[in-house]
Amino acid sequence: MLWPLSTRHKRLFKLTSARWQRQAIFLLGGICVGAIAVALAQLADLAQHAFGLLLAKSRYAVLAVTPLGFVLSAYLTIRLFPNAQGSGIPQAIAARHLTDQRARESLVSMRIAIGKVILTLFGLLCGGSVGREGPTVQVGASIMFALGRVSPRRQPGLILAGAAAGVAAAFNTPLAGIVFGIEEMSRAFETRTSSLIIAAVIAAGLTSLALAGNYAYFGSSAMSLARGPDWLAVPLCGVAGGLAGGLFSRIVITMARGGKNSLGRAIKGHPLWFAFACGLAVAICGLVSGDTIYGTGYDQVKTALEHGSPLPQDFGVLKLLATAFAAISGIPGGIFAPSLAVGAGIGSNIASFFHDAPLGAIMLLGMVSYFAGVVQAPITAFVIVTEMTDNHGMVVPLMAAALIAHVTSRMICEEGIYHALAKGFVERATHPQDAKAPPASN
Repeated sequence: MLWPLSTRHKRLFKLTSARWQRQAIFLLGGICVGAIAVALAQLADLAQHAFGLLLAKSRYAVLAVTPLGFVLSAYLTIRLFPNAQGSGIPQAIAARHLTDQRARESLVSMRIAIGKVILTLFGLLCGGSVGREGPTVQVGASIMFALGRVSPRRQPGLILAGAAAGVAAAFNTPLAGIVFGIEEMSRAFETRTSSLIIAAVIAAGLTSLALAGNYAYFGSSAMSLARGPDWLAVPLCGVAGGLAGGLFSRIVITMARGGKNSLGRAIKGHPLWFAFACGLAVAICGLVSGDTIYGTGYDQVKTALEHGSPLPQDFGVLKLLATAFAAISGIPGGIFAPSLAVGAGIGSNIASFFHDAPLGAIMLLGMVSYFAGVVQAPITAFVIVTEMTDNHGMVVPLMAAALIAHVTSRMICEEGIYHALAKGFVERATHPQDAKAPPASN
């Protein structure tokens, strides 16, 4: 004979069911994010390979392909996929701070995720100095948002988990994904959702491992600073990377906020012409660099680290300029990988003053310094570089360089680029009547 459930047991059953449903959403979302991250990585490689074939036929074709590609990408973003421009991380941060579901959906949705993937690949196909990792964060947040529509109260935690899973799967760096979620996305440790976020990161990481195998993003490296004088490179890289990263952030933030002068009004009123000019500038940087600054910069940096060969002297500066032009143009594309490439170029330049020091070690210092200077998230910076190179012998100097770069960057730019840009998205989502035209960049 079946006894009827008491009110207490019914309530317990309902709570347990809701808890399992919530856990299933996080795990399923993590698996989806991991699969999308692997697919985007492989497609990004194909896009860059296709662009390389174009360069092999005529390197001057970029003077037409890149600016026209930027115009088409900016047009599609404005007309079909608004709020898909730039890296996507500011949008994910802004979505966490919003409470209105419709406002959140304007920043993270499956429509935006589809546009983000397509247009990021298109940006790489036409030579943009953009990355795929930031877009993976917005795509991950969008997937979690879509899966979590049944539990609106959990949306901030789901968006955070999707973003963290995106970083973990994109770089194969699970620890960095968790740290990124805490330090950059939320700026706090949330006990209630921490275990679910870790579960999502694990699910995304295992999916990535199953599909792409276990690998270190920039390969394994055992190089370290052996001699006492070599440690002078730590403050040098920290200051140089912090200054350059702060300057980059200041430029992008200023352009995103627009100006009330005639130039600012002209850019806001003619976004497609501005995108054309930025694309042309990227093409010119590419020609001057000898075709080395297009795309993510991953191949150039990995080759330099593996073979201990210096990057061209102008690589860091030209890569910074090309990334800045791409970032302010209004096309979708991240700054994660390009920033690491810029930092590697800075480190390679500084290494010329330390003839007996291992080149790769100083390049790593440059990478962590510039990245920390841009995002002003020093813990994420040194954790992600450590995991991407599987080099734990450099943890202490990387930590020191990241902290120095963070302090130096704040002298030029008061706030990290992602959070500064996120404020603009929050304002436009809450006061749409004040944003009749799309921003020039993000």
